[in-house]
Amino acid sequence: MAAISPQIAALIAEESFVVSDPTPAQLAELRAGYVQTGRDLGGAPLPVASTQDVLVERPDGPAVPVRVYRPTAPAEPLGAILWCHGGGWVVGDLDGFDHVARELCEVAGSVVVSVDYRLAPEHPFPAAVDDVRLVLRWACGTGAEELRIDSRRVAIGGDSAGGQLAAQAALREPGLALAQLLVYPALDPRMASAAYREYAAGPVVSAAEMAYYWAAYGAGAPVEELELPPVASAPPAWIAVAAHDPLRDDGLAYAAALRASGVATEVLVLDDMTHGILRWGGVVDRTHELIAWLAAAVR
Repeated sequence: MAAISPQIAALIAEESFVVSDPTPAQLAELRAGYVQTGRDLGGAPLPVASTQDVLVERPDGPAVPVRVYRPTAPAEPLGAILWCHGGGWVVGDLDGFDHVARELCEVAGSVVVSVDYRLAPEHPFPAAVDDVRLVLRWACGTGAEELRIDSRRVAIGGDSAGGQLAAQAALREPGLALAQLLVYPALDPRMASAAYREYAAGPVVSAAEMAYYWAAYGAGAPVEELELPPVASAPPAWIAVAAHDPLRDDGLAYAAALRASGVATEVLVLDDMTHGILRWGGVVDRTHELIAWLAAAVR
């Protein structure tokens, strides 16, 4: 295995990403920090043709805010990527993921719909999953006209905790998503893999932090409910993992299960990377390689 990239090593020596059972005040600081990290490490935001904040309504609950990005040079036929940001189901928002959504939109030539799902611990499982499933049904149904896209060309993706939400939605709404695009997804609530033991202390995210995130998200739900359902009906998958990451084996195990069920699956192992790099494009060169890989899958 390659050593951690010098760009990453310098970054993690200077930055603190630690969280463990925060107080409400600390949680507010962490959420503000997610936005600031995007500004500090994300690089200059790319211009896109337009952005629009939209509310996806539901008949029996709160609407889900999404931000729609339109590319300056759209691919034809035009599809969409629904993206679920990371943050342990506890932090993250539209502003903190804005720079990644812009780059993905432009490089893929695709509409990007960034989903502002409800966060734990205020809104535990299954609130976030329900929000993402609602947006997926909307984009593939009545929302396609509003988005001006081909409803048959909707992919769903996410990073870290957002990867879990994307996979859950893809599997629980069979036949809707054309593909799933997952970046170091958090998929194993049992945290039983070798990678969790190898990288229990991190870098970037530790096993103890992941235990907090899973507990906040699950809020006592049976672990079986937090696991993914059967994968036989899954759409094709592109899964990227970082080698130096306790979540590495989550993505690799899911890829193996998909392939065993006959689902076309591509895997990218970033051998000198850690968790979190998708939002660090201003300081990490391989972030753009990763986004280009996702965009190529969409094209």
